[in-house]
Amino acid sequence: MRRIRITQIRSGIGHPKDQKRTLQALGIKKMHHSVVKEMTPEILGMVRKIAHLIKLEEIGEENETQT
Repeated sequence: MRRIRITQIRSGIGHPKDQKRTLQALGIKKMHHSVVKEMTPEILGMVRKIAHLIKLEEIGEENETQT
């Protein structure tokens, strides 16, 4: 399954509480923090809701690492 890297680039301060909770639900803890998630409809819906606060990168097969 395809994966995406989500990085917070703008602060959640001054934005609605549901957008701040969406950042938390994605596992983003602070500015410039990145998380890697599977590209599912649920995740894409969350990303769409906070698109103005994040940067999105698709991770290719050659860049994936197993941890």
